[in-house]
Amino acid sequence: MLGIEDKGVLLVYLLCIGSSALCVLYGIIARNRGDEPIKPEDVKWVTEEEKADKEL
Repeated sequence: MLGIEDKGVLLVYLLCIGSSALCVLYGIIARNRGDEPIKPEDVKWVTEEEKADKEL
């Protein structure tokens, strides 16, 4: 069958194609999600990083 004699090799090919299809499907679904809201911890982290960059 298509030059593939071993069933294990065929299984690996099918699993690779299946996982690729699932990745594409997930990408299509997740693409339109909105961004997460900015949390106060994020703002604090950014200000600390900017201070550290200025000290360098």
